[in-house]
Amino acid sequence: MRPYVGAEVALLATAAALVAGVYLVAVLDRFAAALVAGAVGSWRRLLVVPLAAAAALLVQQRRTTERPDGAGWAVAPALFFGLAAFALALVPLGPDLVIADPSTGFVAFSAAIAFVMIAVFLHGWSPNSPFALHGAYRYGAAALSFQIPFLLAMLATALPAESLSIVDIVRAQEPAWNVLRQPLGLPLYLVVGVGVSFWGPLNLSDASDVAGGTSVEDSGVARLLWTIARSAMLVAVAAMGAAGFLGGWWGPILPGPAWMIAKTGAVLLAILAAGHLLARVRIATFVLVAWAVLIPLALLNVFVSGAILL
Repeated sequence: MRPYVGAEVALLATAAALVAGVYLVAVLDRFAAALVAGAVGSWRRLLVVPLAAAAALLVQQRRTTERPDGAGWAVAPALFFGLAAFALALVPLGPDLVIADPSTGFVAFSAAIAFVMIAVFLHGWSPNSPFALHGAYRYGAAALSFQIPFLLAMLATALPAESLSIVDIVRAQEPAWNVLRQPLGLPLYLVVGVGVSFWGPLNLSDASDVAGGTSVEDSGVARLLWTIARSAMLVAVAAMGAAGFLGGWWGPILPGPAWMIAKTGAVLLAILAAGHLLARVRIATFVLVAWAVLIPLALLNVFVSGAILL
């Protein structure tokens, strides 16, 4: 791994990016909901309400369950957030604005996505609650189904670059973005992005039909931390989508980092709007579609991308 900045600067930059990203997710989620409802209202309210909601959770009394795994309950959101931070650190803002550019950045990012299953299962296991454990098993079934199309969709972006480095993948998109060369790639990736952070139509592990799933026993600070961790992972997924499929820092007039931030915000808005426009799917339906439709489409995307490259 070749760090581009010092360790202290890297940690501060990642933390600042995640804090800003988490706040952006909260604002955009409310904006998307208001936009769908046709009543946006004042921007001041959109900007203040997320802060007020976070403050309310900070002072809320935390409840507990009988004989919970306290250590696991505390570690789960920290692990989830840490994986999001690790994934985001691999995404470049510009050719020389990246915290770390390992030669196998694609593999490292994929590993972070895979380990999310451990954090979610730990979060469902720890409260010693049946609904929470049910939600954890749901995520396990969903994750095993979307990991393969995710890897295939990301692998197709590495073919034009002939490299697993994220910076090289973005550089290879100067003549044409991957969303144009691989039209199936971005939709497949967005499905996985929604699933890994379990938002909107793929919010299966924390769904209302299981009383809140892994979060059913969360309250106060615990609920706030879990929400922050989910939002942070969504930011990392959106940033990688912008880098892998939308050309990253490439764009006219504006500087590269501005394009990267704008594209990440656009991907975030699309994901959050889907949560207000689409109904939540059943876990059995999603698993069937993932194996019968998404994986064949992802394989087709890889084969077509390879044929075009040859």
